[in-house]
Amino acid sequence: MIIRITLLLIVFISTTFSQIVYEPLHRDVYQYLSRLAQKGAVEFKDQVKPVSRIYIAEKLNELNINSSAITSLEKDELNFYLLDFERELKFLRNEKIENEEMTIAGKDRAGRLRLFSFTDNLFTLNVSPIFGYKIGSKDEAKLTHFWNGISTYGYLTDHLGVSFDFRDNNESGTTIDKFKRFTPITGTNERSDANVFNYSPNKIEYSEAKTVIAANWKWGSAAIGKEFFEWGYGESGKLVLSQKAPSFPFIRLDINPVDWFSFNYIHAWLLSDVKDTSDIYFSDFGQERFRYRDKFLASHSLTIKPIRGLHISIGESMIYSDQIELSYLIPFMFFRLADHYLSRQSNAVGSNAQIYGSISSRNHIPNTHIYATVFIDEITITHLFNPERQRNQFGFSLGSSVVDLPLDNLSLTLEYTKIYPFVYKHYISTTTYQSASHNLGHWMGHNADQIYASLEYRILRGLKTKLWGQFIRKGEEEEITKMFVQPQPPFLFGLRKDYSYFGGSLQYEFLHELFAKMEFQITNTSIQQENLSFVDKTMNEFYFSVYHGL
Repeated sequence: MIIRITLLLIVFISTTFSQIVYEPLHRDVYQYLSRLAQKGAVEFKDQVKPVSRIYIAEKLNELNINSSAITSLEKDELNFYLLDFERELKFLRNEKIENEEMTIAGKDRAGRLRLFSFTDNLFTLNVSPIFGYKIGSKDEAKLTHFWNGISTYGYLTDHLGVSFDFRDNNESGTTIDKFKRFTPITGTNERSDANVFNYSPNKIEYSEAKTVIAANWKWGSAAIGKEFFEWGYGESGKLVLSQKAPSFPFIRLDINPVDWFSFNYIHAWLLSDVKDTSDIYFSDFGQERFRYRDKFLASHSLTIKPIRGLHISIGESMIYSDQIELSYLIPFMFFRLADHYLSRQSNAVGSNAQIYGSISSRNHIPNTHIYATVFIDEITITHLFNPERQRNQFGFSLGSSVVDLPLDNLSLTLEYTKIYPFVYKHYISTTTYQSASHNLGHWMGHNADQIYASLEYRILRGLKTKLWGQFIRKGEEEEITKMFVQPQPPFLFGLRKDYSYFGGSLQYEFLHELFAKMEFQITNTSIQQENLSFVDKTMNEFYFSVYHGL
């Protein structure tokens, strides 16, 4: 089934007329266009990310034509990005490349470091190095992080766009966070109950690979690959889809028939980390051989723009397991009703459904972005206000950002997130809202809330500084059977942990993707005891890093 789907998509993509490459989520051009949209200088659709380089080039071209609403620093940044997207801008203008261009182990025309670069009217290929070294201290102990790899993307005629990214990581130190659980950093693709860190107790090695093949046409695009996704808004974390879990294979469809309406569909292959006990055998050495249960995500959403700057989105997703279901491969299927059909209304047979939505308002209050997201795992409408019979398992996030007030190039962000008990959980272990044991949504998990604030100032092109702080209250984990108890456990049930964070950074981008960065973080953890008192612990972190690519 999977092979047939892949072949059909490749045939479909190869017969369309326009290439597409998605811009990696760590690139600063996303923040740049978001700020300019917040000021009303451009309309930028970034509810679902990543977006394509050709779409970003369209927005940069609009700003270049009408740059009266941007500051002198933003104009410098615009010229910097226009160089990087020169190939896409020429495609938009239907300009032919007069002479082929080739770079070997040097800087290309945009100033990017390339291992290899070639461009003509038929074929474009860019291969860039990924390398980085980070050194610092955590809890008064030395830490180092080294990574390397390659990143490549290219176009073949007007039909195909392809990207590939591989990086290998090596971390060492007595205080490294091997599994990266309670942190927004992307989790490692390793099981915490497996003996995978057998090189040294103070060392971890892991890798990440991403690749996408895609194409677009006048009113949509399609892609297959392995990549990260984000859905919604939030600087401190995203409720629906985030980069917390490792990247996963997917098929993707985007439809944009008119300016005021867009539709997105994703079907993904997740990692369940649940051993299939029906498929175990032993090698000649007596070693147990097994496989994990298959696990999938089907997700679709639509976004409506009633007026300029206002985007209203609603969607649903389904986590299901064991085998591919055709019903979830139909982009416009109502997944919840499909689950009712497949399960015969039995919870033991059924899958795990979610409903989510968001609203985003940009520049209706000058220079301000106001946004909200809600994620509903389960809700009892008939007993919504009856505390004795409630089972309301949902989360919400509210946020606002202001730019250029009171100073140009200054950004202030304030957010609040609350996630009720048992959100992202499920009593069937193969249908939790996770992949590789990491949440697909917000990194802090259920039974917690968060207040976050940041202040960022861009000093000159490529140089910025940022201060931020957050306070998190986190309740206990509990047996999953408690999610069915009525009344449900109260918010922040059990003994609590409070986390207070304060951090800052200074970062400079010398060339495209070549950075130097200093950062620090102070964390105070308060752990509640049986007598309800709190025991505090403070941890200081400081790092310096130089890197090309993230």
